[in-house]
Amino acid sequence: MIKLTALNGSDFYLNIDLIYKVEPLADSLITLTDGKTLRVKETADEIVQKIVAYKRQIFAGILEGDAK
Repeated sequence: MIKLTALNGSDFYLNIDLIYKVEPLADSLITLTDGKTLRVKETADEIVQKIVAYKRQIFAGILEGDAK
């Protein structure tokens, strides 16, 4: 899950497996796999960076588990 900021300033966590697409608007628009949408303060690039960092963390844990 990644931490994002709603337009009202509140933080929330989003399961990245639910993301269908991210559109770079004045504020980013996230469309979920069920068609619902979320607007967040982060840019589309920031969201992608958070997703990549999260996946790296997950895969690093898997690889470390294999080494033991």
